Amino acid sequence: MTRFVQAGRAAGSRTRGAALAIICAAQTMFVLDAMVVTVALPRIQTGLGFSGPGLEWVVNAYALVFGGLLLLGSRCGDVFGRRRIFVLGLGLFTVASLAGGLAQSPWQLVAARALQAAGAAAASPATLSLLATTFPEGAGRGRAISIYTALGTAGGGIGLLAGGLITSVASWRWIMLVNVPFGIAIVALASRLLAEPARKPGRFDLPGAVTGTLGMTLLVFGLTRAAADSSGTVHWADPSVLPALGGGALLLGVFVLVEWRSRRPLLPLRLLAGRAKLGNYAAIVLFSMAMEGIAFFLTLFVQRSWHYSTMHTALIFLPMTASLVICSRASGPLLRRFGTRPVILGGLALAAAGVAWMSLMDSSGGYLTDLLVPSSLCYAGFGVAAPPMTVEALASVGERDAGIASGVYSCARQLGGAVGLALLGSITWSAVATHQLEVDPLSTGIRYGFLSAAALVVLAVAATVVGTLRRPAPST
Repeated sequence: MTRFVQAGRAAGSRTRGAALAIICAAQTMFVLDAMVVTVALPRIQTGLGFSGPGLEWVVNAYALVFGGLLLLGSRCGDVFGRRRIFVLGLGLFTVASLAGGLAQSPWQLVAARALQAAGAAAASPATLSLLATTFPEGAGRGRAISIYTALGTAGGGIGLLAGGLITSVASWRWIMLVNVPFGIAIVALASRLLAEPARKPGRFDLPGAVTGTLGMTLLVFGLTRAAADSSGTVHWADPSVLPALGGGALLLGVFVLVEWRSRRPLLPLRLLAGRAKLGNYAAIVLFSMAMEGIAFFLTLFVQRSWHYSTMHTALIFLPMTASLVICSRASGPLLRRFGTRPVILGGLALAAAGVAWMSLMDSSGGYLTDLLVPSSLCYAGFGVAAPPMTVEALASVGERDAGIASGVYSCARQLGGAVGLALLGSITWSAVATHQLEVDPLSTGIRYGFLSAAALVVLAVAATVVGTLRRPAPST
């Protein structure tokens, strides 16, 4: 009897390992794709004849559709089946990648990017919810989330390196076409190896779906339009920005009222109830704001002030990515020993110190002390903090709400990144404009930007601490 039990456990372990590999491969591909396209933008502009403003939509179309459809995509998984939506979303992403690689005009590539984003918005929340339902809450889930977070987050650095390599030796089209064989393989394996969790049948909350999707779309559009572009220009004065942000905020306010009154809400507000949950989501948004801004402006700084090539720029992210992956894996044992919040606090404190150190960079600085050590410290902190934040977001969430909980987590990351680029871009380029008479105004602007990012990480620490505090017991 014991032998049969051990054999069953071994088989279950192998099945979960295969599921984790499929889930992580898909999520890494989604994250990698966003960065690899960014690196290839100059080649894309030359190859298809994009105008300057038109080229922005290669990135913006993806961000806009992905951010707008995340909540809806995550609830589709709960209603129609997470494996089914994962496979359909990944299939759409793969077909759209093929269409993008074969595009002959700018509009065709922008449309393909929007379809990629629609597929990713369906499949990406399903990856995390499938992980949550495959691994029961506890040490096993913590280890799986550490691996998932490490590989998913490292996809950005890998994307920069892959983009540099592909655009150096081949056509830009291969940054899209390379997704096709991987997508086909993952779809085939997922259909065979991933279990389909129980569905939550029922009708969609149509008013919630409309107000939530439109609100998220307008908010992401406004923030994306306002953010600094690769030329260093911010667009807060664009006539579409403030109306989009105002309209998005208004619709999301209506969305909350609709969900509060709905019998079958798209987003059950109980998932956000409690000081600990709200504090964790606030920390996730602030953490994402800092991380996205750091990657953008670090890339800009080393190319403009230190005159690094695209390939050289990609290579500097290798040690940072390695630091993030190693420390993400190390967070699992730390979680089991100390719990989620102490590990989050330690990781964020480490990241804040690294970002503050990076603010000392200038055009005359050296790679080792001004970039390698502080950036590795920063990304080590992010690597330690990210898995327990994810664990906390999924903690005490029933199986029927795993999909929408994953969507809320993804929305927090997406919105944080968009807000971070817009906010830190405004701070950085305003400082550059103010210090134009200095010898190195870009270094001054970057210093203000990195100090602001460090302040955001400190605020994430504060949000985590506030979420940890217990209410005083009522006096008797």
